[in-house]
Amino acid sequence: MSYPTPWQGPPLQGPGVPSMLASHADRERAVDVLRAGYGEGRLDHPEFEKRVARAYSARTVGELSLLVADLPQGPMPQPMTPHGPVPPAFLPRPQPRTNGKAVGSLVCGVLCVVTGGLTGLPAVILGHMAQSEMRRTGESGDGMALTGLVLGWLSVAGWVMFLGLVGLLAAVAPLG
Repeated sequence: MSYPTPWQGPPLQGPGVPSMLASHADRERAVDVLRAGYGEGRLDHPEFEKRVARAYSARTVGELSLLVADLPQGPMPQPMTPHGPVPPAFLPRPQPRTNGKAVGSLVCGVLCVVTGGLTGLPAVILGHMAQSEMRRTGESGDGMALTGLVLGWLSVAGWVMFLGLVGLLAAVAPLG
């Protein structure tokens, strides 16, 4: 069963309804409130059209106030809360923090090229420490730690081969 709303009936007269004549500006303000209500989904299209027609034909301010009585007076500000108007399923997932040691391992691994391999051992140590921490805390940065480890181990292997070659040459070559 549908109940009529006050704005659907004939113009109200009497002591409770303001009888001041409505101006064009009053009608436009009421239509603006109706547009905002329609835009927010508070009114369906046929009801919006009926209320707008009624607003333009209203004679008094009281009639206009009845047309917008069940609507907020303009667009309502939406609170900016983390789980306010947007359901949590549609919010972006919070990104885990990047492990600092993983970043350090990557930097040391890349600097192996510039430093001639001197930062290779710190890259390996930081990479292993970062992987251990990330398993424990759930932080991100696994790719950085792995890259630092690979570059660090390549540098360490290069130094081991170089020092082994120097040692082998020193052992084979007679000292003058």
